[in-house]
Amino acid sequence: MTILFLSTHLQAYKPVDRFTISCGTTIESFDDERTWTGDTNSNLFLSHQDGTVSANATTQSPSSNQGPYTTARLSRSQFNYSFPVSPGPKFLRLFFYPASYPYFPRTDASFTVHSNQFTLLNAFNASLNADAEKTKTVFKEYIINVDGDRLNLSFTPSQPNSYAFINGIEVLSMPGDLYYTSANDTGFKLVGSDTPFGVRTNTALQTEYRIKVGGQGISPRNDTGLFRNWAGHDEDYLIKGKAPESNGQPGDLDSKMNITVNPDYVAPKELYRTARDMDTNATRNKTLKLTWVFPVDSGFTYMLRLHFCDPYPTSNNTSDRKFFVYIGSELAEDQAGVMGWSQKQNGLAVQKNYAVLIPKNDTQRKVNLFLQMQPYASSSNAFLNGVEIFKISEAGSNNLAGPNPQNDMPLQERKRSSKTVRIVVAGVVSGVVLISLVVYFIFLSGISKRCPLLVFWRTKSKSKSTLTNKFWAHSWDSSDLLCHRFYLVDIKAATNNFDKASIVGVGGFGDVYKGCFHNGGYPVVVAIKRLKASSKQGTEEFLNEIEMLSQLRHRHLVSLIGYCNNSKEKILVYRFMTRGNLRDHLYGTKKPPLPWKQRLQICIEAAHGLHYLHSCAAKHAIIHSDVKTTNILLDENWVAKVSDFGLSRIGPMGTSEAHVSTTAVKGSFGYLDPEYCNRQHLTVKSDVYSFGVVLFEVLCARPPLIHTADPKQESLAKWVKHCYQSGTMKHIVDPTLKGSISSECFALFCNVGLSCLSEVGNQRPSMNQVIATLQAALQLELRNEASSSH
Repeated sequence: MTILFLSTHLQAYKPVDRFTISCGTTIESFDDERTWTGDTNSNLFLSHQDGTVSANATTQSPSSNQGPYTTARLSRSQFNYSFPVSPGPKFLRLFFYPASYPYFPRTDASFTVHSNQFTLLNAFNASLNADAEKTKTVFKEYIINVDGDRLNLSFTPSQPNSYAFINGIEVLSMPGDLYYTSANDTGFKLVGSDTPFGVRTNTALQTEYRIKVGGQGISPRNDTGLFRNWAGHDEDYLIKGKAPESNGQPGDLDSKMNITVNPDYVAPKELYRTARDMDTNATRNKTLKLTWVFPVDSGFTYMLRLHFCDPYPTSNNTSDRKFFVYIGSELAEDQAGVMGWSQKQNGLAVQKNYAVLIPKNDTQRKVNLFLQMQPYASSSNAFLNGVEIFKISEAGSNNLAGPNPQNDMPLQERKRSSKTVRIVVAGVVSGVVLISLVVYFIFLSGISKRCPLLVFWRTKSKSKSTLTNKFWAHSWDSSDLLCHRFYLVDIKAATNNFDKASIVGVGGFGDVYKGCFHNGGYPVVVAIKRLKASSKQGTEEFLNEIEMLSQLRHRHLVSLIGYCNNSKEKILVYRFMTRGNLRDHLYGTKKPPLPWKQRLQICIEAAHGLHYLHSCAAKHAIIHSDVKTTNILLDENWVAKVSDFGLSRIGPMGTSEAHVSTTAVKGSFGYLDPEYCNRQHLTVKSDVYSFGVVLFEVLCARPPLIHTADPKQESLAKWVKHCYQSGTMKHIVDPTLKGSISSECFALFCNVGLSCLSEVGNQRPSMNQVIATLQAALQLELRNEASSSH
């Protein structure tokens, strides 16, 4: 619980560090809020100023004709800023005017923004964001803790023909306890969990919403010295009920009321002079809720700060005006009572913090975060004065970047900077998919102009191809099935005629070669999997993997580039994973052992890939059916990707008990679901069982089966259960990890692993639940690490 009380001396905050930079100019300007200083010839540039361009937009809208929006700094290569600051948390505010600039078309802007160790934006398309928000300008606010004496900022174009730009930058110091949880504070409620949550200084925040409820907004100059913008019009997010009394009524408190905010920089007093509450009919209110809906990026944890000041100070009864608070459709606060929180101090503003994890949803760019207030049975009303919502950076990756909005413009209207490839497609396809298709086509056309591109479009007529048509019966939503057919001569050239020195792996399918194609002279490294004649996996698995991966695109699934299929050879071509498979980093090789946090992050990422298969890839769940550490590959950045879909099957969506009946059990010994072995019923929970084995393989650094071991220790799954029951779990942990795992993280990790290994499938968690638990375990580990460093 976060409650801020009265102090004897109230004073607005005065920032120690403050930079307000208008980019691409030498002129100082004022916009009624701030004085802006030009960056040209400024010592704030860390490097690469010579490669940038200063320019005015070719057209200037009325909303962007002052302040930082009149000029921009642009470049087709990376450029950086570096701000000398004192240690501590800082507001970082970025201002963009996505217009066309001389020689820089509006739609070509796509870039990544980093600040210190955090990724703030990734492949950010400012014009798409502005169009989606129906605004001329784009504003982003972040909170970053600086450990040293510099806040660094880099802008990097995402593609060879794209550019980066920025119009304005503001850096402002802030109180250390405003949004970060102090080291000696256990934190606040994580909705849906009994584990408290804290926002630690090793994370960054992005402001998603800051709203004054029930009234007009508050401009930055009327803030508490922190120049925050408090938007009004909360009704834009309010769900209108069927009955008028459920809509929520804006309240305007007596402007003469004595309001106390402590510390005074937390929020301006004006925030608490309006509220939205329900009407006075207690009977009707018991069945109604005040409900706001906020679109947010999935896959992140969010902090919500709710602001309250009781608008009826004449009541001293703490049982009056109690209400329930729901966040993300889960109960966050039972019988919330502002008078009780303020200890009956009339006019004292209080704030409550909550955290909520929004699971990853790969089918939607934005998902809805619900905030609801419902009167308690013995009360008559519920109310809210203000709300702030912050996205919290991902643990491990330090990422805050979400996806761009979807562009629904027809293909014929899209402009392409590259003239090397022309694609003609009938119909309307989403902009993001089309961009990836164009990049893919360019890459493949450069490899071999003799080879036809094999593209399947799901239409009423059946497509003809060398692949079987069995997938059409499954009614897939995806309309773009893409794969490239290579000729054998290209494969031989890439592998130096299957030189044994190029072999980087051996599996049930056959040998895996490291190969190289040349795209316009640029080397493209690939993994080439060659089916051997003696392989138990045959043509069915070969075609199955092509058809599966042709339809799947996800950050944590391996990318299939193409295939070769003739009377002599069956070959699959993938993007090469530089770091190899997960098992090789756990045991059996001379590679250095992975630290615990990295192992945990890899598990989370692999779980995301499986969750996508089970719940998000199509109308039908996809069961991988061969989950193991050798099928979790790692790219050059240690990002985990699930691979090998030769045994995958399509199952019904919507229930974990739905199964695919098989005549033979296929998979890898040591990972096989007991129910699958006994009944030949394959379900998504079969993958969950296998993933449970993977989790303990990661923890213990030993194979799933050791035939030469004591019978009790032969099976890793059975040995783990035995050790858990006997209380000796810590004795089987990888010796290289001893002393590096906090007890809380260890307990949570073991609990979710053992839940996955349940003998009964429907008692196992879903992969989404596994992700949430592993992310909570990682947060506990990071929090323990942060507290130990103080």
